[in-house]
Amino acid sequence: MTEIASPRQLRAAFLRWVLFLVPGILLVGFLSGRVAGSGPQNPWFAALVKPGIYPPPATFGIVWSMLYVLMALALAMVLTAPGARGRGLAVVAFVVQLALNLAWTPLFFAAHRISGALALIAALDGLVLLTLVLFARVRPRAALLLVPYLGWALFATVLNWQFLTLNPAADGQPDSGAVVRLQIGG
Repeated sequence: MTEIASPRQLRAAFLRWVLFLVPGILLVGFLSGRVAGSGPQNPWFAALVKPGIYPPPATFGIVWSMLYVLMALALAMVLTAPGARGRGLAVVAFVVQLALNLAWTPLFFAAHRISGALALIAALDGLVLLTLVLFARVRPRAALLLVPYLGWALFATVLNWQFLTLNPAADGQPDSGAVVRLQIGG
């Protein structure tokens, strides 16, 4: 078959992907943080010395929500470029970098592996850059949507390094044995 999709069909396909990917990526990001007990309520994290560049805790939820939406939109743009050279590789790079992204939170907050999280986020930085380059070959505007994500990932790398520098004894520190209670729902 040599039929070409109309602009209307391409927009409809993009919208379908957006309706699936935006909530999906937001959900897996939220679950990664929730399962790992991330944030200022984590007793281990609360005890750490915070770097001077550490933003207010509410910043993280806001920024990550916006970044996950931009990531989903970028992926939807690439997925709706049928026949584009390099599309498959770009999607694989996206999935791998997302897996690393989601793995960072439990490694840092649940396993208390600050140095391991630093190595992981350094690899993530490279994969986000690779994904951005691969997306640019398929859909340049999709790559532009990943630029804020790359900037935030680089900032998070510096922040992770500063946490390690300021808290070397906390790296790999086991749980205190204290009971942590999670309340789900109202």
